[in-house]
Amino acid sequence: MRRTHELGNEKIGLLIKKFYWPAFISVSVSALYNIIDRIFIGQVVGAEALSGLSIIFPIMLIFMAFGMLFGVGTGVQVSIRLGENKHEMAERTLGNGFTMMLLVSVFITVAVYFTKDYLLQIFGATKETLQYADEYLLFLLPGIIFQVVGFSLNNVVRSEGNAKIAMFTMLISAGSNIVFDAIFILGFNMGVKGAALATVFSMLLMAVWVLFHFLNGNSLVKLRFSYMHLKSSIVWDIVSIGMAPFAMQIAASFVQGMLNTQLVKYGNDIAVAANGIVMSISQMILMSVVAVNMAIQPIIGFNFGARNFERVKETLYKGIVFGSIIAVLGFIVVQAFPGAIVKMFNDSDIRLYEIGTRGLRIAMSVVFLIGFQVVMGNYFQSTGNAKLAMFISLLRQVIVLIPMLIILPRYFGLDGVWLSMPVASIISAIIVTYFFRKEQVRLAELIDSKEKLL
Repeated sequence: MRRTHELGNEKIGLLIKKFYWPAFISVSVSALYNIIDRIFIGQVVGAEALSGLSIIFPIMLIFMAFGMLFGVGTGVQVSIRLGENKHEMAERTLGNGFTMMLLVSVFITVAVYFTKDYLLQIFGATKETLQYADEYLLFLLPGIIFQVVGFSLNNVVRSEGNAKIAMFTMLISAGSNIVFDAIFILGFNMGVKGAALATVFSMLLMAVWVLFHFLNGNSLVKLRFSYMHLKSSIVWDIVSIGMAPFAMQIAASFVQGMLNTQLVKYGNDIAVAANGIVMSISQMILMSVVAVNMAIQPIIGFNFGARNFERVKETLYKGIVFGSIIAVLGFIVVQAFPGAIVKMFNDSDIRLYEIGTRGLRIAMSVVFLIGFQVVMGNYFQSTGNAKLAMFISLLRQVIVLIPMLIILPRYFGLDGVWLSMPVASIISAIIVTYFFRKEQVRLAELIDSKEKLL
């Protein structure tokens, strides 16, 4: 087939560029979900409402975690099975993954509904922001199934080499989200409830579009009812690969909740709103690097399955270069225009301007280091090394960051909360470099052993 042929034979640089731009548009548009909601709410309702939406962010990360568990896991397994020329097994993997997406969506919707008051409190809601956070979450919950199914299946679309269709999925969803935001927030004056409804309807459109692709579209693998019956070995294969990004998202949720509580303790609700801005911009840069991962994942997964280790090595190196360039550009923009970035979300609250500008400068002072780390985590995930992928994914956001969040604010106050992020990035970058050097040696040995067999 043409797509599998190009994954194994076309020049790596051309393949990455071909897959990157559709992926970049997809993830950038995806990042706009939260950014657009925050801009509308920050400008129309105010800084306190923006704080309320920032409280919801850790809970949304939990939803995304389950989408990644089955979306990334299914996508990687489909890529590997196609590389091994096992088309039927690839379709069985898709069917099992879809069933798990439905089951887990229902479970987390019910679980969050009955625990939402507790979750909002532990994630930093105060009496001033609780109303905004509660309203948003209550109206968002019915759309969880659409979010999990839509994002998960769209990852499989990308893994089978249909990068442009994956891009159109996100364009449709995010474009409609902006339109619905304008209708519900500006037109109907529904505030945070309108932002939540806009997100739900846009997720619904995304889920319908991507389901049509696998049922009636030009997909490489089809979604067949006969393959939706769960098989433990297939589910385990999916979960074992998807566990790394799942754990990373769950950990990110926990850390965001801890970050919010520390910001309230050493600052105030406005500091939480400022963190919403920091996280929005950080996510935009991170997702731009993740687009590199999306571009190289099918190339690495296919060629690793086909034992084309030289192509695996070349793809990894070029992915690191591209990811690092993006991270450096993000660093330059943030450090040059922090005030303009804050005013984009709210141009009337001087407290938010002062705290947000300083927070952006400190928190993202070494953001140029994340490109290398993110690509390496994705590499181990794409080659089936789930344990190491999970460790690298958790390293910066959990293993190092949590102690920094506890220690640094005691000595530096609110600045210490912001400072914990760059310190964690520096320490984790040093550790990831060690694993990168080890993998260089392993790839060289695999290439050498293959050449001896020829």
